[in-house]
Amino acid sequence: ASLERFCGGGFIVACRETRYFYRMSDSPKKRPTANEDLYTPVQFLKGVGPHRAELLGKLGLFTVADVLFFFPRDYQDYSQLVEIADLQEEVAASVIGKVIDLESWRTRNGTTVFAALIENDGKSVRGTWFNQQYMNKKFAEGQWVMLQGSPKLKQGRWEMTHPQTTWFPDDELPDRGTIEPIYPATSGLSQKKIGDIVKHTVEQFSELVVEVLPQTFREHKQLLDIHTAIQQIHRPSDQTMLQRARTRFVYQELFVLQLALAMRRAKLRAEENAPELPLDAKIHARILRRFPFELSESQRSAAGEIARDMAQKIPMNRLLHGEVGSGKTAVASFAMLLAVAHGKQAVLMAPTDLLARQHVRSLEEWLKNGRVKVALWTGGQSSAERAALADDIKSARVQIVVGTHALLSSGPAFADLGLVVIDEQHKFGVRQRSALRASGNNPHYLVMTATPIPRTVAMTAFGDLDVSTLEKPTARQQPVNTYLGNEESRESWWEFVRKKLREGRQAFVVAPLVQSDDDSTVSSAEALLEHLSNGPLEEFRIDLLHGRQKSAEKDAVMLGFQRGLTQVLVATSVIEVGINVPNATVMTIESAERFGLSQLHQLRGRVNRGEHAGYVCVFPSTENEVPHERLQSFVESENGFELAEKDFELRGPGNLFGTQQHGMPPLRIADLLRDGQLLQDARNDARMVIDGDPALREDPFSKLRQMIISRYGSALELSDVG
Repeated sequence: ASLERFCGGGFIVACRETRYFYRMSDSPKKRPTANEDLYTPVQFLKGVGPHRAELLGKLGLFTVADVLFFFPRDYQDYSQLVEIADLQEEVAASVIGKVIDLESWRTRNGTTVFAALIENDGKSVRGTWFNQQYMNKKFAEGQWVMLQGSPKLKQGRWEMTHPQTTWFPDDELPDRGTIEPIYPATSGLSQKKIGDIVKHTVEQFSELVVEVLPQTFREHKQLLDIHTAIQQIHRPSDQTMLQRARTRFVYQELFVLQLALAMRRAKLRAEENAPELPLDAKIHARILRRFPFELSESQRSAAGEIARDMAQKIPMNRLLHGEVGSGKTAVASFAMLLAVAHGKQAVLMAPTDLLARQHVRSLEEWLKNGRVKVALWTGGQSSAERAALADDIKSARVQIVVGTHALLSSGPAFADLGLVVIDEQHKFGVRQRSALRASGNNPHYLVMTATPIPRTVAMTAFGDLDVSTLEKPTARQQPVNTYLGNEESRESWWEFVRKKLREGRQAFVVAPLVQSDDDSTVSSAEALLEHLSNGPLEEFRIDLLHGRQKSAEKDAVMLGFQRGLTQVLVATSVIEVGINVPNATVMTIESAERFGLSQLHQLRGRVNRGEHAGYVCVFPSTENEVPHERLQSFVESENGFELAEKDFELRGPGNLFGTQQHGMPPLRIADLLRDGQLLQDARNDARMVIDGDPALREDPFSKLRQMIISRYGSALELSDVG
């Protein structure tokens, strides 16, 4: 069967049979004409053939459409090249010349110097590099190179220190005044050959691409037409046209994504068959009496937004997005009790057994002496346990079920499910989010995360959700004192930890690995346990917790720590969410550069749960300055949203919410960090369009519908829209 696939990040839909596309009505030996169509296999393109087609396949290029939307990863700008004779002191410049001399020497203070002299039209400039002897292997006399840097006159000769260098084969010298694309490459295909293939493909086929954006809309948004954009993205005439071409494709990619999210949002809001669960004064008072503390202003505001959603026939689809320790669990419990007050059942799904059991303990504590029954459903339970529990749930003797992914794969039948709460949303896929809805019920949905989400990530990964934000930690929390440690301060830190343990407090020690890998500089939990038990913390009771342990073992370890039987818990990042041990106020994080800033912030949130101040010290396993700078920003800020933005800037969105985690295909050309304003524009435009035509069946945007279904239909369950 033919496979419908999306090409070019939301720009065109192409079909192909298995690896290549053949017209079944033609003889296999018949070669398609040059203007066949956008599904023509790359094998038949000028300069390709069967062998190069195999190589292009490694780059994901199978059809003409693939090649047209194979975007350059970078550009080399030769439009600003200057002659060596025209260089100016301290004015950045790019020059091309042939290497005519190489030399290296050592200065009196031991510094090694390498120099390459290049010449063009009888004029020369020397590039010099200090303590970079490996450069000697990259140069050879007779090579053509480009040096980019700020020249200085030294003893009557131009010189550039540590210039950026580009090497050229003799037959691949660039044309002065051009901007050359640089494509992702694979072994066996040179940049020049890839560039030639793309150039010829664009010349022959770009006019066949269908324009999907209406002319009046493009003019209003000042966007290039699709044919000009394709030509300029591959062979820009100047920097202005390059930026305009890129803007066209970035905007379209983000617009298609936001249309998909808006369509899903409209689809969910059109389903007016959720239970109406209004909050009246009596129910409100009964719920609040269950908590042994007062809800903060932020919690009350979020609970109010959730209650207004749950009072409607439209299914709630809301994200509760909160700072570490801001009280998301209490707000979620408020929502579940509202459902129970109307005779409905509620489900709370957590990503790990450990977190699920933590939620059960909290709920049972808050609901003791009441009639609401809470049950745990996990993969580790026996068949007999599950059978008995399933009967209680089906008969409504259990009102709140807390569980893991097992609820999706082997979950029970509910008597009357009114609310689904998903904790740590980014650890569940988009399809998993709605699996229980597909079971025949249409409950309200509340998803939550303790990871502060950068604004642009929230608009992409969670753009179909309404958002409630808990920004401020509750007043019950104590401050956390955070330090950046080093080898010189390590012993004094362990002395401080011992002091706190003797005062009756407890401590976490966190490592990125369970066991040591080939990188011996990175700490592992098992190695730390052995070291601390026979060294700095040998007088104290220590235990180990990590994700590879069986559920029963993890429960026993955690219970011992919560009851104070264990004074020190050595663990991996399994403790980053949901662990509530108020007496644990000290945390040591080893090989801290292996964690993201948001993850470090989550870990830090484990030691400000009670009445005592918390203390965290992060120790890097490297002397590299870059991770030290990143860790210093963690030390200096306790604002999770600020750290999330910094993490996003340093690590990119994939490390925060991987595409496999939230179920969305990766972006092809848009950059959420760089293109935030275009994303906001695309979102506003998409919602306006979908408000007028929720299924995109009317002109002028109907051509986008199939594109959206092909790209996002599976991930966002849009195949049946309209």
